[in-house]
Amino acid sequence: MDISAIIEYLKATLFGVVEGITEWLPISSTGHMILLNEFIPLKVSTEFWNMFEVVIQLGAILAVVVIFWKQIWPFTLNNGSGSTGIKKLVKTDILSLWGKILVACIPAAIVGLLLNDFLENYLYNYVVVAIALIVFGVAFIVVENWNKDRTPKVNNLNDLTYKLVIIIGLFQLLAAVFPGVSRSGATIVGALLIGVSRTVAAEFTFFLAIPVMAGASLLKLVKFGFNFTSQELIILVIGFVVAFLVSIVVIKFLLKYIKRHDFKVFGWYRIVLGVAVLLYFALAVH
Repeated sequence: MDISAIIEYLKATLFGVVEGITEWLPISSTGHMILLNEFIPLKVSTEFWNMFEVVIQLGAILAVVVIFWKQIWPFTLNNGSGSTGIKKLVKTDILSLWGKILVACIPAAIVGLLLNDFLENYLYNYVVVAIALIVFGVAFIVVENWNKDRTPKVNNLNDLTYKLVIIIGLFQLLAAVFPGVSRSGATIVGALLIGVSRTVAAEFTFFLAIPVMAGASLLKLVKFGFNFTSQELIILVIGFVVAFLVSIVVIKFLLKYIKRHDFKVFGWYRIVLGVAVLLYFALAVH
């Protein structure tokens, strides 16, 4: 194995770590991946990079499935007969939750299917990312200050109505359009604004990611094809596995963190990072 291949595998590991951290913290995984690729680019084709970026997110999504399996799997192995047996075999509350998840995904799915190539060509750059980081960083701080003395109206996933999840889905749309907004950040801000508790907002955000990223990954794989070189396949596997393992740790950390803290620290981080990026590239141009 030559040294250049080892370097690319180390880069893939770094991308997996960054993806695993930023996919769940409300600081924009797409934004961080674009910025990281500006400084430490993988030596791969543009088509493979676009596919790699989405597919390693699938590794992060797998972590949600593993951690929340009992809360998202609607079927049971209990035996029974008649309508009672059906109720025992199917957990209706979880099926209802999935209905709400899918409804919330509709706005972003439509925009993603119709405008994906346009958005990637014209908005996936450091200027848009930096501005989105700053704007939504400010939004986090403002919303948290406004929300500080309010009592959440929704403290359980089962209390989410279709009206509420549609509103959350519209906030998710912002992340689908503007890289740097953060899918989790947008949905959490939207949920907090309509009276959802931080814990429920975070968990629903985790679940929303499953169909969104699974669908996006499938589309990218179909578009790119399955003709990988051996080095590309290794890069893909490394990024996927590392993102999965790091996500396990980060999700568990975030669930504990939000029980005692708000999200303002992530708002300040976004602002500082966005300003630093704009300054760096402004100075680099000159």
